Amino acid sequence: MSIQTALAGKSAVVTGASSGIGRAIAERLGAEGVFVVLAGRDRAALEQSVAIIESAGGRAAIVVADIREASSVQNLIDTAVATTGQLDIFVNNAGVAFMGAVLDGEPEGWKMMLDTNVLALLIGCQAAVRAMREKGNHGHIVNISSVAAANPESGVYGATKHAVNVITNTLRQELLEDPIQVTSIMPGLVATNIGRNVDVAVLEGLVAMSGIDVEVAAGERLPDDVLESAQEALSDFMIKPEDVADAVCFALTRPGRVHIPEIVIRPNKDFDL
Repeated sequence: MSIQTALAGKSAVVTGASSGIGRAIAERLGAEGVFVVLAGRDRAALEQSVAIIESAGGRAAIVVADIREASSVQNLIDTAVATTGQLDIFVNNAGVAFMGAVLDGEPEGWKMMLDTNVLALLIGCQAAVRAMREKGNHGHIVNISSVAAANPESGVYGATKHAVNVITNTLRQELLEDPIQVTSIMPGLVATNIGRNVDVAVLEGLVAMSGIDVEVAAGERLPDDVLESAQEALSDFMIKPEDVADAVCFALTRPGRVHIPEIVIRPNKDFDL
């Protein structure tokens, strides 16, 4: 059975779909025949992805929302169910990262990471399970974690991703009697804008390697062409968002008797920001 045959006709919600990994996952699922609800805060970027999905013959909808609000998460699920009658796939991808030493951190950044990476994910998991149980269909929840979760010295960001893994494993045990599977995907360094809050000097180095003249500012997104060029220049140290989307599709298309609890996907050479 091809991937498209396995996924065609299903419905999915992907959070953080405005860019990076979330966008790659949403576009890949759409191309495989999944009706995708893309959630994010950048309407223009979401609309571009919908156009790509529709040009490939797929169907998609967008919901501009801050997934830290519980009502926004429920709205995403309601949109998927209203269109297809059920929710099959929920991808908790939205995330934010503030790297650096604990002693140099700011409470605002910590709170944003906890609210986005942990609490919003919890709310999403809970709401998705309710919808899947209500409709009585097989379902799959995919939580995007990080290899930082396995590093005991990865700071507050790593702590939030460790929480993701603990939540995923606990949820898997709670759902053993349900036809709902849960998978944690742990990527290494990916060429996305999640690292836009790292030291400006690191970002300037990425821009220099891209060969594109762009002014760098702390917290500001880098253009896609810069990220793509930097990834090509550092292909041994950075993987592509599409590589993570491939891993998601692998987990989603296993036979029902096979449960993939976690997947680690790394570049050939690790790089610690």
